[in-house]
Amino acid sequence: MLKKAPWLIGALALLIGVLLLSLAVGAKPLSLGEVWSGLTDSGSSGHTVVHDMRLPRTLLGLLAGAALGLAGAVMQSATRNPLGDPGILGINAGAAAAVVSAISFLGVGSFLGYVWFAFLGAAIVSVGVYAVGGGRSATPARLALAGAAVNAALYSYVNAVSLLDTASLDKMRFWSVGSLGAAQSGTVVRVLPFIAVGLVLALLLARPLNAVAMGDESARALGSNPAWTRAGAMVAVTLLCGAATAACGPIVFVGLMVPHMVRAVTGPDLRWMLPFCAVLSPALMLGADVIGRVIARPSEVQVGVITVVLGGPFFLYFVRARRIAAA
Repeated sequence: MLKKAPWLIGALALLIGVLLLSLAVGAKPLSLGEVWSGLTDSGSSGHTVVHDMRLPRTLLGLLAGAALGLAGAVMQSATRNPLGDPGILGINAGAAAAVVSAISFLGVGSFLGYVWFAFLGAAIVSVGVYAVGGGRSATPARLALAGAAVNAALYSYVNAVSLLDTASLDKMRFWSVGSLGAAQSGTVVRVLPFIAVGLVLALLLARPLNAVAMGDESARALGSNPAWTRAGAMVAVTLLCGAATAACGPIVFVGLMVPHMVRAVTGPDLRWMLPFCAVLSPALMLGADVIGRVIARPSEVQVGVITVVLGGPFFLYFVRARRIAAA
């Protein structure tokens, strides 16, 4: 326990550093003094940039990053699938397809209006992919293939709706690739309760999921109910992925990369893994967002594009490493 605590403190320090970078770096770079003035002095020249634009963006990245990292760790444990990620297995795509449908066909335009559609889409796809992949007998490869097929179908649908509905295209084009650029303080306030409930539920499931990872019979012997544990895990993943996707669009690979990096420090114990993921996932998310702001000044590259660029090689390396290990 004492060996992991310094690592967690270091992870918190890294997150704080990235939070400060997110507030200071952008089309107009600011010093830490200007950031502080922008946060505390409404009359300062940087108040609008820091308080009204970068602060909501940073807080949304903090919440959405933690949500996606926790969702990935819970999915990998509940399905015993090392490739578990809300983006790879199609859950983000399900939420995105439901939100796009609500925007285009029902005229829904507010977060509170379409977050429920995001939950519905995420829940349907999570159950569907798990069933198509083979349920309890699902292998990582079958789940990944099922998720890839669902992803391809749903994102084709999202793109088709976006192209056909020109009135909604501007509203959806940045959101559909995953972006923090349109974050507002109201969005942060509205998404917080959903992510908080999902986060608490995920942390409460750490011990039962540890038992389920050893097999259903062992879990029952330890006093856990595998069916209820998996159901609770699906609820947590739906809340976390649905809220994050509704707020900033579908963002992939955060839930895949961070749990694997964390596991190298904590081992498979979710009582340590989940807190580490909740700290390091937003650090990755906001770090990717800062990179996107810097590499295309004065414009920017959406965070969803950066996470794909970072996560794609990681995914290929991980799959190749597993094949070599299995050979």
